[in-house]
Amino acid sequence: MPHASQTRRAISFAAAIALIAGSLPVLAHHGWEGYRTEDFEITGTVETAVSLSGPHASLKIKADGQVWNVVLAPPPRTARAGLKEGMIPVGATVTAYGHRHKDPKTLEVKTERLRWNDKLFNVYPERS
Repeated sequence: MPHASQTRRAISFAAAIALIAGSLPVLAHHGWEGYRTEDFEITGTVETAVSLSGPHASLKIKADGQVWNVVLAPPPRTARAGLKEGMIPVGATVTAYGHRHKDPKTLEVKTERLRWNDKLFNVYPERS
């Protein structure tokens, strides 16, 4: 039979593992707190097509000679907005509307809406 101190250590260890494991999805999720509150708009050409993998859909665009990461909504929500992988070709011009990253060295925009030609993909309609 295990000694009482061994049992307490085992319970403490299990609790620590559960706490760490439970916080991993939160750490991987892109919340809004890392982005500025002011509206931001950027137009550029698609460098890397829309990807629906990962915690958020994304694409890369080139604007003013710099490549920007355009972070969209989680993949199911992005797809519900009508935006699918392969839909917007590399080289197409798009405009992202959202919020720029707080770190000026990070070329990233958390996007609420993406315009391509006459289509507007509203991936966060409640934020409009």
